[in-house]
Amino acid sequence: MNNDIIEKAEKCIVNTYKRPSIVIEKGRGCKVWDTDGKSYIDFVAGVAVCSLGHSHPRVVKALCSQADILFHVSNLYYTVPQVELALWLVENSFADKVFFCNSGAEANEAAIKLARKYFSTNNEKERYKIISMERSFHGRTMATLSATGQDKVKKGYDPILEGFDFVPFNDIDALANKINSSTCAVLLEPVQGEGGLWRPAPGYLKEVRKLCDETGALLIFDEIQTGIGRTGKLFAYQHFGVEPDIMTLAKALGNGLPIGAMLAKEHVASAFVHGSHASTFGGTPVVTAAALEVLKVLSEEKVIEHCGRIGAYFMERLMWLKSRHSSIRDVRGIGLMLGIELDTEGEPVVNKCLEKGFLVNCIQGNVIRFIPPLIISKQEIDDLVLCLDEIL
Repeated sequence: MNNDIIEKAEKCIVNTYKRPSIVIEKGRGCKVWDTDGKSYIDFVAGVAVCSLGHSHPRVVKALCSQADILFHVSNLYYTVPQVELALWLVENSFADKVFFCNSGAEANEAAIKLARKYFSTNNEKERYKIISMERSFHGRTMATLSATGQDKVKKGYDPILEGFDFVPFNDIDALANKINSSTCAVLLEPVQGEGGLWRPAPGYLKEVRKLCDETGALLIFDEIQTGIGRTGKLFAYQHFGVEPDIMTLAKALGNGLPIGAMLAKEHVASAFVHGSHASTFGGTPVVTAAALEVLKVLSEEKVIEHCGRIGAYFMERLMWLKSRHSSIRDVRGIGLMLGIELDTEGEPVVNKCLEKGFLVNCIQGNVIRFIPPLIISKQEIDDLVLCLDEIL
């Protein structure tokens, strides 16, 4: 059946993805099955989305229960699930206010707009530039690809939007030399995901915060991939003793349902007033009810603590793998956001893993990334590592 579905897809779906020749039909926990009945252990998790795995019973129940009550009334009206989710996020983060949307790109769009609106509202319209990091990834809309520090994402879309400058990640001197009176914000991922799983150097984020405070610029953390437990804490900024002014979330917040969120401190969020920004489907009852249940499961079932422990175990196993194979240049990451950098192209390794029943993906051409559900087990990790050992 796989081939039949793929032939139909080639006729009617825009060819923006390079996909393997399998059709995923169902999933449960950390496993998925294709239409031919073959099973795979999922170390991609919808690109760091399905943190509770596939078809988690509590999330399914919350989704179905809310769907039976109310699907959608738009943001012209208050709804209980949206308010409850916003309160949970505010009570468990640095933020005072939340704006809901549908994706990470939209959350970053909202953050970019809020940063500019904040200074415009304060009669500093000349402060509109945003400094982002080289290797960063912030989305595929025109504003967010303009804010992304990877040329491959921007190719073919000139003219790129103005107002974005770039400096190397972990280079505080470069940032200090670039930031000036026209800078409204510094935008970065606390741990670069798509860019290659790069962690901040010790003290780097504190120095960025200090620079922003000294110059009056806002600090925006893109936690779309790092947020909601992926690093072993609810938010990655909690590892580093630094709070942003604005933070963006998406991916794991809905465990597969489309939701994004922009969080901000009160004095910044107040720049958004009636009509400043909007989203028809942002924070609908069904999606927010499911997202709230995701957060409750993470907390009540101590999934984030498990992520920290199992992530450390996974790192140990990858270091063991590196000791056996000179083709592994580096092992990087944090929590369950890990990767191995190879001295050759990574796609053949991805394809061989697929043949052997494991879903992994490759970023930056030669980094094999592992972003499994946070409920992954030691046995499933061991199975993957032994598979990689054989392949390499």
